[in-house]
Amino acid sequence: MQTKELTCIKMCRPAGRLLPVLGAVLLLFVSQQLYAQQHRDEAAAPGLPVKGWRFGLNGGYDLFPDYKNNTPYIDYKGGLNLGVTAGYYWKWFSVGADADYIKNQPVNKYPADAVFDPVNNTMIGDFSLTRAGITRIFYGVGPGMHYTDRQGRFAVELNGRVGLASIKGGALTLTGKSSATEQVLNEHGGYHVNNSLSAKGSLSAHYFFNEKIGVHIGAYYLRHFNAGDAVGTAGYSAAYRAFEPNEEGAFVFMEKNLRTIDKSCACAIASIGGYAGLSFRLPSRRKARPVPPAAPPVAPETCTTCEVYALAVTARDQYTKEVLAETDVIVKDASGNTIRSGVTNAFGVIVFNNITPGNYTINGKLYAVDLKPAQTETTAFISNGTLQKELLYTNADFILKGKAVVCNSVMPLPGATVVLRDRAGAVEKNTQTDKEGAFLFHLKQKSEMILYGKKEKYFSQMVHIKAADYDRNTTLFVKLEMCMEETDCDKAIRLENIHYDLDKYFIREDAKPELNRLVQFMTDNPGVRVELASHTDSRASHTYNQRLSQNRANAARAYLVSRGVAGDRIIAKGYGETQLLNRCADGVNCSEAEHQFNRRTEMKVICPK
Repeated sequence: MQTKELTCIKMCRPAGRLLPVLGAVLLLFVSQQLYAQQHRDEAAAPGLPVKGWRFGLNGGYDLFPDYKNNTPYIDYKGGLNLGVTAGYYWKWFSVGADADYIKNQPVNKYPADAVFDPVNNTMIGDFSLTRAGITRIFYGVGPGMHYTDRQGRFAVELNGRVGLASIKGGALTLTGKSSATEQVLNEHGGYHVNNSLSAKGSLSAHYFFNEKIGVHIGAYYLRHFNAGDAVGTAGYSAAYRAFEPNEEGAFVFMEKNLRTIDKSCACAIASIGGYAGLSFRLPSRRKARPVPPAAPPVAPETCTTCEVYALAVTARDQYTKEVLAETDVIVKDASGNTIRSGVTNAFGVIVFNNITPGNYTINGKLYAVDLKPAQTETTAFISNGTLQKELLYTNADFILKGKAVVCNSVMPLPGATVVLRDRAGAVEKNTQTDKEGAFLFHLKQKSEMILYGKKEKYFSQMVHIKAADYDRNTTLFVKLEMCMEETDCDKAIRLENIHYDLDKYFIREDAKPELNRLVQFMTDNPGVRVELASHTDSRASHTYNQRLSQNRANAARAYLVSRGVAGDRIIAKGYGETQLLNRCADGVNCSEAEHQFNRRTEMKVICPK
C-alpha cells in the first residue's frame, strides 16, 4: 500500500553561509583604508567619472545551495557560477539587470553499504546510482545603491534584482537488488521549472584602474519561489524506502512497501555564493551647450598646464622585501623645503599627485628608524604618468609588536608599563601600551630578553624572547601577546610549573622562573602582602599531606626572601588536601591528570585590614 506525503522533508543545513558576504565586507574595509590614504595628499587629481553605464563579467562558485523538496535522503553540492550584469549609474542610485548561470549536483545520502531486507531475509546489494546535474538560469532587473569615492576608483555596490529563473535537471535514482529483485531505494524526479519567480541580493566592491576597466569581488543570495520538483512518468516526484539502524549497525527496512510522493512540492530553492570578475565603465559625456546665434563667438580657453605628473613611493624592507605600512614619507627640494608629506597605506605605497617635476630627496621613517633615502631628477618625471621610487628599511634589528590583554580574555589592557630586559639585567627598555593594548620595541639580533608588564593590581606574565629563534632574512616583525591577571585581594592565582620531587620540598630549577615572576610583582608593588599557599592531592594520609604542603610553602617563601622580598610580606600556608578542586577525595578512583590538577601552588593578595 502506498502512502502520500505532501510536505517538504529537508534538513536545515549548517550555519556559516555568510562567509562570502564577510569576504566582501572585508574588501570594503580595505578599500576604505586605501580611499582614506589617497585623500591625505594635499592636491588630489580630478576624479574619474561616476555617471554612466557599467558592465560586469562574473565567475565564481555557488557555495551553499539549499534545495527543499520531497526527498529526505538527497543533498546538493555547490558548483560553477557565471554571470553578466549591466546598469546605469547616477551619483548614489543605479538601475540594472543580471543574468546568471549556476550549476549544482545532487548527492545521494541514502546508506548504500549495509541495507538489510527482513522480508526476504537478505542483504541488498548490486547498488546502482544515476544522477544528473541541475542547471539554473536567472534573469532579473532592479535598483541598486552604490558609493564611489571622489577619485572614482573605489566603489561599493548593494544591488537587488527580481526576475524569473529556469531550473532543469537533478534527477537521481538509487536501486539495489534483494533476492534477484531490483528495488528502488531512493529516487527524485529532479526539476523542470520554466518561470520560477526569483529574487537576488548582492554586495560587491570594485576597483577601477582607469576610466573604463576595473576588477571586482562580491557575494550574492539568490532565492527561487515555488520551484516545484518534477513528477515523472511513474506518477510521483519522489520515492524512498524507510529504514532504521539495528544493533549491529546495519540499516533495516521498516516496511517493505516503497514510500512515494505523488505531488510536486512547491518549495523554495536558495543559495549563497561568491564571485569575482572584470568591470567595464562607459562614462556619460556632457554635451557642449550651443552658443546663441546673437552672441559673439567665444574664443576657446587655452590650456597652459596640460601635462600632469605624479610620484609614487613604496616603502619596503631590504631583507624580507615586505612592504611597510604606516611609514612617514617626506619629499624635500634642494633647499631642504618640504614639498609633500604623508604616510604609506596598507600596501606600503603613497602617491603624490599633481607634483611639479624637480630634483627632490625622499626620506622615510618607520617607528623612529630612518629608511635609506631616494632621489628624483627633473628629467625622470613622466608626462601624464607616475614616477616610481622605493625607500628601503635597512636596519638589521627586529621590530617587536606586542599586545597586552587581560588573561583568559581578548580584552586589551591600556596604560600598562611594558619592560623589555636582557637576561643579564644590564639593559632595560620601557614603554606604555596604547588604548588598544599595543606596544612596540626594537629587538637586536642575537639578543635574549625577558618581557613583562607593570600595572597596579595586575600580575603579569613573563615572556622569554630569543632573537636567535628568528631569521632576519624572512622576519621583520616579531608579534606576541602578553597577558596580565587582575589580583583582587583574596583571589587565588595559580602559579604554573611549580613542581617538586616525590616526597621533597626543595625548590627545583624549573620552578624558579615562575617564582621570579612573583618576585617581580612584589618588587613593583612594595605595599602588597601575599599568601603563598601549597596544596596536595588526596593520596597519602591527611597528616602527611598537611606537613608536606607546609614544608613546600615554607620553601617557596624562603626562595622569595632570598631574592630580596621582605619576609613579613609573605605568609606561607600549607593546606594539604583540604581544598581539592575536583571530585578526587579519599577513596575515589581518579586519573593521574585529575590528581595533578589538585597539586598546586597559589598566590593571593592579602586584603588590607
